[in-house]
Amino acid sequence: MDIKKLNSSKTPIIVFDKKLEELREVVLFPEKVKKANEILSKVGLPKKK
Repeated sequence: MDIKKLNSSKTPIIVFDKKLEELREVVLFPEKVKKANEILSKVGLPKKK
């Protein structure tokens, strides 16, 4: 891709670090996930417009 096109583009270019794939299934904050799941089970998800 041309550098001028990249510089004038409104779309951001994002490069992901492959090392992040190792953390895909790891729960980093289990107590917060538990609390969020409890709230969602009581209240539910918001309705789509």
